[in-house]
Amino acid sequence: MTNLVTGATGLVGMHIVLDLLKKNEIVKATHTKNSSFETIEKLFEFYHQKSLLKKINWVEMDLEDVSQVYQHIRDVDHVYHCAAIVSFSKKQRVKMHNINVKGTSNIVNACLDNKVKKLGFISSVAAIGRKGNSSYTEKNSWVNGSDNSYYAISKFKAENEVWRGIQEGLNAVITNPGIIIGPSIWNRSSTSLFKKIHSGVSHFPSGSNGFVDVRDVSRSIIELTKSTCNAERYIVVGENISYQKVFKLIAENLKVKVPQKLASQELLKFACKLEAVKCFFTGKNPQLTKETVKTSSQKNEYLNDKIKKALNFEFKSIEEAVNNTAKYILKFK
Repeated sequence: MTNLVTGATGLVGMHIVLDLLKKNEIVKATHTKNSSFETIEKLFEFYHQKSLLKKINWVEMDLEDVSQVYQHIRDVDHVYHCAAIVSFSKKQRVKMHNINVKGTSNIVNACLDNKVKKLGFISSVAAIGRKGNSSYTEKNSWVNGSDNSYYAISKFKAENEVWRGIQEGLNAVITNPGIIIGPSIWNRSSTSLFKKIHSGVSHFPSGSNGFVDVRDVSRSIIELTKSTCNAERYIVVGENISYQKVFKLIAENLKVKVPQKLASQELLKFACKLEAVKCFFTGKNPQLTKETVKTSSQKNEYLNDKIKKALNFEFKSIEEAVNNTAKYILKFK
């Protein structure tokens, strides 16, 4: 089997590439012209699989370039579409739409035209839609409202492109991971939380959310894509736990002081303003925004019964996910 993995230098993509190579499968891995390969090299070293790096067939692909997408999906059996922009910055909205929505549309069209056997699409629980404190399953319908970030909207629209492809004859499955915990560089995705706690955080937000080990995200999409499951979406969440507990686990595994104080809404809003000022001068994208402040104070629960039943799937604990990530960070920081 020949597999194409988009976003192969990202947290999820790296693990999918590794897992496929461990199964002795052929892997074409996409990167952009600005991609760094240092992180994936460190990741393979961390898992004692450095010898597999030479088996990766790297291809440069811009999701906005239709000809490139069609060229690289030619003669591929399975496509694992992980590439996306995760941002809560208004400055990134156009780029996020172009990559997350139009890019997914290009992938779907190329899969249809090249008669790919199956597409595995990594979405997000954010695409299910939020409505304040609530419990969610795959049956929940999208609800427009201020609880949805633009990132959530872009992933919802990207999923719609996959459903459109399914209506046109494409075999595809969608997974909706929660907050993904896994080894990566300090400032990428959820791993940036480890950096903040390592540098010293005294407060934790009041909410709770669904968390998942990146290794389970990889394993689940591979198993689903190779199974008979089709035209379905699956929530991929290992545990629904409080931010207080997650912060505590991270601090303990990094061997730093555990955050002890509950962050009030006023404190979070103040911190959000400070972040905005800092990013104005540095030109960086903010990690703390009005959207993230709001969601971190909500109590959201995501039920994983569907994937457990479909694959007889057992999830790793979040304690194990945090421990694995902390070991990587302490080794390479």
